[in-house]
Amino acid sequence: MTTAAGYFDRKPNAGLRPGLAHLQADPSSPHTPQRTFSSTLSSPSLSYRAEEEILVFELGARHLSVGLAGENHPRCRLGFGPEDSRRVGDYRPYYPEYQDRPRKRKRDYRWGEDHEVWRMDLRGVDLGLGLVEDKIERAAREAFTKYLLLDSKNKRLVLVLPSLLPHLLLSSVLTTIFVNFQTPSITLFASPTANVVAAGCRAGLVVDIGWDETVITAVYDFREIQVLRTARAMKLVTKHMAELLKEFENPSATGTDGPESSDNQEARLPFQLSFDSRYFEFAEEVTMRTAWCPMEPEGAGQQSNDTSPAEKEKDPSEPSETKAPDTTSIPSPLPPRRTLQIPFTKLAEPVEKGLLALGTNIHNLDHEEQPLPQLMYDTLLALPPDVRAVCMSRLIITGGGSNIAGLKSRFLYELTSLIEKRGWNPVHGRVARKAAQNPKLDKAKGPETMLEPQVEDEITQKLEKEKLKRATVEVGGEVRGVETLGAWAGGSLVASLKVKGVVEIERDTFLANGLAGAKRESEMVAATQRMSLGARTALGEKNAWTLGNWA
Repeated sequence: MTTAAGYFDRKPNAGLRPGLAHLQADPSSPHTPQRTFSSTLSSPSLSYRAEEEILVFELGARHLSVGLAGENHPRCRLGFGPEDSRRVGDYRPYYPEYQDRPRKRKRDYRWGEDHEVWRMDLRGVDLGLGLVEDKIERAAREAFTKYLLLDSKNKRLVLVLPSLLPHLLLSSVLTTIFVNFQTPSITLFASPTANVVAAGCRAGLVVDIGWDETVITAVYDFREIQVLRTARAMKLVTKHMAELLKEFENPSATGTDGPESSDNQEARLPFQLSFDSRYFEFAEEVTMRTAWCPMEPEGAGQQSNDTSPAEKEKDPSEPSETKAPDTTSIPSPLPPRRTLQIPFTKLAEPVEKGLLALGTNIHNLDHEEQPLPQLMYDTLLALPPDVRAVCMSRLIITGGGSNIAGLKSRFLYELTSLIEKRGWNPVHGRVARKAAQNPKLDKAKGPETMLEPQVEDEITQKLEKEKLKRATVEVGGEVRGVETLGAWAGGSLVASLKVKGVVEIERDTFLANGLAGAKRESEMVAATQRMSLGARTALGEKNAWTLGNWA
């Protein structure tokens, strides 16, 4: 038996342990050179590093869009309708007679409330916003489990919200996300600014045609400087569409062979109507599929020069051939399930009445009932001249109502007509027109003065030439529309850049104090100046946050 020392003194057998000669490259045959890695410039953990995923939520009055930062469209878009809020095991929609069952009739002011997650008017809210929180939690949990397939913990979240959201709703949304999904931080992003970013601009006039209201915001250098809003939105358009469908469905109810006459329509007030809840779904689908808007008002493009000499010499006693209006067949899903024959021109009336206030005297309307082109003009009129020139050349029309055919072109036409008619004079009316025609009140004509021409030196001319070479041509001073990818795409783009937001809320800080822990922007600026001077700050100032546009 050999000892331990003798065992280690033995040499290994070359046949049992082959050498490394077969791994060396043969110079006579082609081969791949071996790669060399520098230990100072690489590490094994570098290839296993995972990028931090940022979630982007866009929350509106009727939908929730969810996706990941850096993507061009959301993963899902969830609604808050009654069919989307059923309990597990509720199979009533699959019953044969479920759609034909009688439903509760609702007044006009409650039109579409079952499909909304919130309302801006919180005067009737007495028992809190528990239902709002439950709807948001259910939609967000469905997005996580079905579409994102991610754990909500340790995921930063960018929340795109309207800038006019009340504090009570904002607090409910933040509390729901922080408590139920354990999100460490939330960055708030305003919808108008996100639309400007998605359009590739730094400034613009954003017309957001929403469900309950339309908000017109002037954004300059990514800052909101002027905001106006009106109650004329898609909710009012669907009401007028429901009235139109009701007229053609029951022509005998009006006492005539067709729809109601114009006199009866003016006498009947909208708030006196009541509809079956099934009419909401029917009217909304017809509005999405068939509603349109003419690019110009009726009679605007008619000119006398367009008629040919043969038509002018035609005998007026001869009967003229009138072309029958084109009709659209719309099958009604409601009993007795008849097919409605509606003229195509009639389908434009709900849009013109709802958004343009066609046939209504503008002087009889309140501030929150102004038509959208007039509100766009008032917003531009309130801006400084240099900002106005930039914003009017970047009109961004977005929202659910912007998809109506011909609506964007009609807005541009109406706005151009208002500018040509009134200019940028805030005073208008009969007295203003008389003053403009009076030559004695023309302030532009003054005493003529002889000014000597200025002599420019060669250095100034060279500097101006160099400045013109580097200058970029910016469009301004003309009415022009710009397309946008939407508020969610703008929030996704900003979140992918990983920049620090103005409103960043930490979970622990918010749960400790709520919205009361937010500070004003002036206090935040003063704290930043103290930190730059080297002063010692408390822990509370390091975690301080502000509400920004929501303050």
